[in-house]
Amino acid sequence: MKTKYLSIFFLTILFYACKSDKEQSAPILNETEIKTETMVKVPSKTDTPNYYVESDIKITPIEHASMVITFHDTSIYVDPVGEVVRYADFKSPSFILITDLHGDHLDIKTLEAINTTNTIIIGPQAVKDKLPESLLANFTVLENGQKKDDFLNKTAMYIEAIPMYNLREEALKFHPKGRGNGYILTINKTRIYISGDTEDIPEMRNLKNIDIALVCMNLPYTMPIEAAADAVLAFQPKTVLPYHYRGKEGFSNVESFKKRINDQNKSIEVIQLDWYK
Repeated sequence: MKTKYLSIFFLTILFYACKSDKEQSAPILNETEIKTETMVKVPSKTDTPNYYVESDIKITPIEHASMVITFHDTSIYVDPVGEVVRYADFKSPSFILITDLHGDHLDIKTLEAINTTNTIIIGPQAVKDKLPESLLANFTVLENGQKKDDFLNKTAMYIEAIPMYNLREEALKFHPKGRGNGYILTINKTRIYISGDTEDIPEMRNLKNIDIALVCMNLPYTMPIEAAADAVLAFQPKTVLPYHYRGKEGFSNVESFKKRINDQNKSIEVIQLDWYK
């Protein structure tokens, strides 16, 4: 009887000793790894493609204000920020457009990580003043109202810089007139407007013949959805892609923006891509 209890006792000790060794040898995830595993979304085969295509032009959101526009063998990065791995699936850029000097538009670390050997970087003087020497050789200053059409020998495209600025008294400190650029790209006769950080300024309302408009809407930094919708109704682009819609208090109501437009003009197509996947 005594031998039986001793055997059970030693077997119990052996079981817990093995369990302890197993637990000690198991890998321990740190906080970053746990967050990464939790946050990464694995797209299913039924996911709607998160890009917009018109003719041979493709617009792919990266996040917030960052996007990649591709046509044929040409890639244009707009306000590239964040980890460079986000751009791994795209060809090295022929052009990089930078709208303003804030961190959600200008990220020097990202620019230095991108292969810009054969890239023309375009932006306002205020952006150039922030760049290190290593990025200046490829930089072209384009100010409000200026155009560049000498890219035609390389691509069927020209670029126009237009103003972007705030109107509301309480927001004037964010984006003064003349510092940053919105852009109009004309690619094979398709006109694409990129608003940058702006309100519903007269220069936006007076735009003509815009095929695709990327329009911002976030408070307190740019404009409310009502102002953005009224501006779109004024210049009547064929298609609108709302972007840059995360503000201090969260996301703007893009569905209300769309409804406000289509209640008055059903011919304007409003397409909501996911800029915050």
